Amino acid sequence: MSYQVIALKYRPQRFADVVGQEHVTQTLANAIAQKRIAHAYLFCGPRGTGKTTIARIFAKALNCTGGPSVAFDDNDLRVQEITEGRSLDVLEIDGASNNGVEQVRELRETCKYAPASAPFKIYIIDEVHMLSTAAFNALLKTLEEPPAHVKFMFATTDPEKVLPTILSRCQRFDLRRIPAALITQHLAEIAGKESVTINDAALHAIARGADGGMRDAESTLDQLISFCGDKIEESDVLSMFGLAAQNQILKLAGAILAGEISGALTQLDELARGGKDLGRLLGDLLNHFRNLLIYQVSRGDLNLLEASEAEITALKGQSSLANIDALTRILESLADAELRLRDAASKKILLEVTLLRAIQARNALPIDSVLKQLNQLRSEAGGATNSQAISSSTPIPRASAPVKPVSAPPPVQKPVAATVPVTPVQPAAAAVVSQPAASNNLAELWNQLVEAVGRVSSFTRSYLLNAHPVSFEKNVLVIGFDPEFADYLGLVDNSRNHTLLATKLAELGQPNAMIKFVKAEAPADWERPVLAASTPAPAPTATKPAAASTAPKNPEISSPPAQEKKSAPVAFNKEEFKNDPLIKKALEVFKGTIVEVRA
Repeated sequence: MSYQVIALKYRPQRFADVVGQEHVTQTLANAIAQKRIAHAYLFCGPRGTGKTTIARIFAKALNCTGGPSVAFDDNDLRVQEITEGRSLDVLEIDGASNNGVEQVRELRETCKYAPASAPFKIYIIDEVHMLSTAAFNALLKTLEEPPAHVKFMFATTDPEKVLPTILSRCQRFDLRRIPAALITQHLAEIAGKESVTINDAALHAIARGADGGMRDAESTLDQLISFCGDKIEESDVLSMFGLAAQNQILKLAGAILAGEISGALTQLDELARGGKDLGRLLGDLLNHFRNLLIYQVSRGDLNLLEASEAEITALKGQSSLANIDALTRILESLADAELRLRDAASKKILLEVTLLRAIQARNALPIDSVLKQLNQLRSEAGGATNSQAISSSTPIPRASAPVKPVSAPPPVQKPVAATVPVTPVQPAAAAVVSQPAASNNLAELWNQLVEAVGRVSSFTRSYLLNAHPVSFEKNVLVIGFDPEFADYLGLVDNSRNHTLLATKLAELGQPNAMIKFVKAEAPADWERPVLAASTPAPAPTATKPAAASTAPKNPEISSPPAQEKKSAPVAFNKEEFKNDPLIKKALEVFKGTIVEVRA
């Protein structure tokens, strides 16, 4: 007798022999027992999971002597004919080579005749999705109302290509990928029958490479027996199929979680030089990090995982190295690389870049956390004198209109700079106002208030530049925003800004004041305040146009007044800035460094 490969020699012959598809075999067995047998069945699923095998076993149960019966005799003549493929009443058709309308018309003609000896005439069409649209349409009427003695069984790996009109006329069964543990157990039984010695690590490597297909695993075992003889080790499996050892995958994953860039790249180089399949390596890494994420989310529930004992031990040790957000970002980096790997000119370079991105993703902070900590820092720095350093990096809201530089004071107020000398704005510690504490002019008081607030928080000042004073009666200052800037009300109307404005009003000679923000249109003659801390104004003397270019290249938050052409730039102490507690905290949160930028 000629040699028979393992996949055919140990092919399941009964429903009980099928591995990992109990949801299908149990349903069919119950249908036979209850005599609820449909006229058309569709078996779909990945390759090597038992679609055609289940269809043949179902045909045996229907056409056996004394059937239909699940407990048929393997020595029954009709059963042997079906097993050997010579039954006249069970016809297996290849959908790829018989996909035309002519073949379907012939099938429609032959199905009218009664079976030769069995109860049913059964048509098993493999890869049915290969039929043309015209062939499908020609089969519709017969499939919907076939003769009572005809049963159709379809098998396909791509059910999406089958017409919906065909799917609606069939009972559909989706076969699953077989778990690695069941494949390992089945291969161990086959190895025992073949008198082959194979360790558990080698069996697990074969099951991992089979990717849920029993036929692929059996073919791999058959090839390894030819290569190694009666003793198979894990190294034999890894060298033949380019797989990475499980401990190598776990070591590489550990380097990613620990942020060891040099170690991760070194291990990748060793695997590439060893001839490992980089695509399979990336898939194994994805599967490991998926298991690690599920392990954390399920709080150690091992029922959701398909992992060996060595991997479970590694999961317990690595679960403390990264949180769920970090694992999610690592998985996104690896999954993106998997999509681009097949089109990459150099797979090794792509994987090296992917490992770097995965390590960066593990150390990255989510944007929500960054914003939360930034808001916390702002709230803590509300009344501090050094909050100016923090607010200097805060962008002015994009909806605010730019402040145009002016060369003369507004006509509605007395020129302040002409009568009272204005000193250059000092660092945040200097909060002394050179103007009179109390003012009978509301516009003048508003200008002083905005300038005083700007020394503490340029962020709040950026909002007030688009506001205007409505009234100041009974110690209540009403601040209005035009409808154009009505959205600012929700941003500026908070307890921190109320306290800040009340404090500055007290310094200006208006103690116990209260603040109220409203939406109101500005008067037609209202002009925005002229502040020394705003955009530098051009030099007042027209005979010296180059004076504007003498401004310091690195201005602080508050620039020197435009009227003081010859004033020296504000001194900046870099060491004092670096030692500021808030600056240190910001650098720690955002993992930043201080650099000097020159124009």
